[in-house]
Amino acid sequence: MTVREGSLEAPTRHAVDWKSPDYYDEGKVYDEMHRVFDICHGCRRCVNLCNAFPSLFDLVDNGSTGELDGVAKADYWKVVDQCYLCDMCYMTKCPYVPPHPWNLDFPHLMLRAKAVKFRKGETSFRDRLLSSTDALGKLATIPVVVQAVNAFNKGRATRKVMESVLGIAAERRLPDYAGRKFRSAARPKSDLPAKDGERTPGKVAIYSTCYVNYNEPGIGLDLIKILEHNDVPVRLLEKEACCGMPKLELGDLDAVERLKNTNIPQLAKVAREGYAILTAIPSCTLMYKSELPLLFPNDPEVKAVAEAMFDPFEYLVLRNKDRLLKTDFKQPLGKVSYHIACHLRVQNMGRKTEEMLKLVPGTTVNTVERCSGHDGTWGVKTEYFKDSMKIGRPVFRQMANGEPDYISSDCAIAGRHIQQGMGDGRAQKQHPITLIRMAYGL
Repeated sequence: MTVREGSLEAPTRHAVDWKSPDYYDEGKVYDEMHRVFDICHGCRRCVNLCNAFPSLFDLVDNGSTGELDGVAKADYWKVVDQCYLCDMCYMTKCPYVPPHPWNLDFPHLMLRAKAVKFRKGETSFRDRLLSSTDALGKLATIPVVVQAVNAFNKGRATRKVMESVLGIAAERRLPDYAGRKFRSAARPKSDLPAKDGERTPGKVAIYSTCYVNYNEPGIGLDLIKILEHNDVPVRLLEKEACCGMPKLELGDLDAVERLKNTNIPQLAKVAREGYAILTAIPSCTLMYKSELPLLFPNDPEVKAVAEAMFDPFEYLVLRNKDRLLKTDFKQPLGKVSYHIACHLRVQNMGRKTEEMLKLVPGTTVNTVERCSGHDGTWGVKTEYFKDSMKIGRPVFRQMANGEPDYISSDCAIAGRHIQQGMGDGRAQKQHPITLIRMAYGL
């Protein structure tokens, strides 16, 4: 096929009509996959983004005709399984996204295919378990249980059992569960006088996220320290559940809606009260900024939450532009190798974390803007672990450049993945929020 020049206009995203019966019509999904895959085969611009595109192109090249008609439709699912919905192809590479008349949205087509697969009951127990982050966190952080879970996750023999029974890669290092959850440990000050800026509300509500709440509460506690140091009153939500991103990646859209119905009323309440809402995990921020508004385009509360949602460094940099950020940094950070997470890049807000780190005197930042390869739960699975490490190799090399003192990523699991790929002892891993807390001397 002939590849046409792409549109120079900014990409626009259409709402996902996931409640229509046609959305789950397998024949229509196959037809759309054929149309989109044929365009991708003719272009091949996204070959270096992830394994979905090389898998597609290999199927075509090794087929009987060298074109898409030589690929069995049953093999289309091999492409679907390699997509982890990072959105990078849509936001940074594809020249045929809307408003181009070809109207190509590869990640949302993969989402539709995953939703069909889930509704047919073809999703494994392992995948459903891994996507239940809130339920796993609540169970694993029970005081009597947490030490046993952490020991189990580190034992060589027990990890082999986990691999054989569940298909969770024995070589993948898993994060510990915290002995005390963030929401239990946090005691933010909410009685400080709020001072609004031109670009930012002067008070913050923190949506803790499953990972911060159950695995690394220190990230959330450090964020509170930074905000309070800058005289920003802080509060937690009265109630919260998982943002729904793991269920979205699974194609379980009904579960996404259930979680939305738990979270959005709480978030909309603080948004109406004039709070900025901060989340320390880029995937969660993206869920509220972009994915939920596309799934529920007619819900005014979802829209209100999206407008109030900030990445922490997006908020802090805007506070600096409002001349309300303190820059009394006391501790240089030396050499920092910083990785920009894909779910941060597709928010199209610029390199705010890098900008903030560069405010710290005595700090040089080596920024790496490429997929690390972990990608949510994808890199945990036995069949994808080696691929995740292969995808990450260029990142591991770039992060090691200049012998950094710290390696850091806004995505905490990407940071762990990079540390594993680089090897122990190369540099200390710290989240960017923790680095700024350290720089303030707090």
